[in-house]
Amino acid sequence: MSLFNTVRNTIVPVHKEGYPFVAAFFVASLVLGWIFKPLFWIGMIFTLWCAYFFRDPERVTPQDDDLVISPADGKVSAIQMVTPPAELNLGSEPMLRISVFMNVFNCHVNRAPMRGRIVSINYRSGSFVNAELDKASEDNERNGLVIETRHGQIGVVQIAGLVARRILCWANTNEPLDAGERFGLIRFGSRLDVFLPAGAAPRVSLGQTAVAGETVIAEFASAKGPVISRRS
Repeated sequence: MSLFNTVRNTIVPVHKEGYPFVAAFFVASLVLGWIFKPLFWIGMIFTLWCAYFFRDPERVTPQDDDLVISPADGKVSAIQMVTPPAELNLGSEPMLRISVFMNVFNCHVNRAPMRGRIVSINYRSGSFVNAELDKASEDNERNGLVIETRHGQIGVVQIAGLVARRILCWANTNEPLDAGERFGLIRFGSRLDVFLPAGAAPRVSLGQTAVAGETVIAEFASAKGPVISRRS
């Protein structure tokens, strides 16, 4: 029984949004294998990658309304003060923006960075340049959520990338969200921006790997200031 539990806990479930893609890759593998047998195994490699891409693991989220949790798995690609996108209606004053870039091997399920109520959801069409570039915040297709929290309104923006062609958001306006709760997904390779009001101090560094629903990326009500780190 312990071996069964170990295997069960090791296998990460696939999000339901990925079922059609995994099935399509598998069927394509069968067809290719019928044409030329070695192609079946190549197709199966891509099928396994597709299942891996759409994985949806459980996460343990810190329960503290002063903490801002990473909304995505990936690399922290930007920490800077910038004016939020106009469609969020968060004003014209610069806000702390922390960006997390997701490559095609990261888990792409997006999670709420803080507990609160969704004030608005704003979709904007755009281009599909590399999401790691700074101009992607303005030029790329994106979907922005404004969440009313204990510390004021924050913005969470899903940004499509070079390969991504589909932003999914299953949250609705006026709904409550818990920190770490799933609210969307992006296919395939993209970025999440979090815009925070005054009082938030970064708790991550550029290049750091973040885990959605677990990594603390910022903190309110703290006099410690930004975290200083070194690469070793």
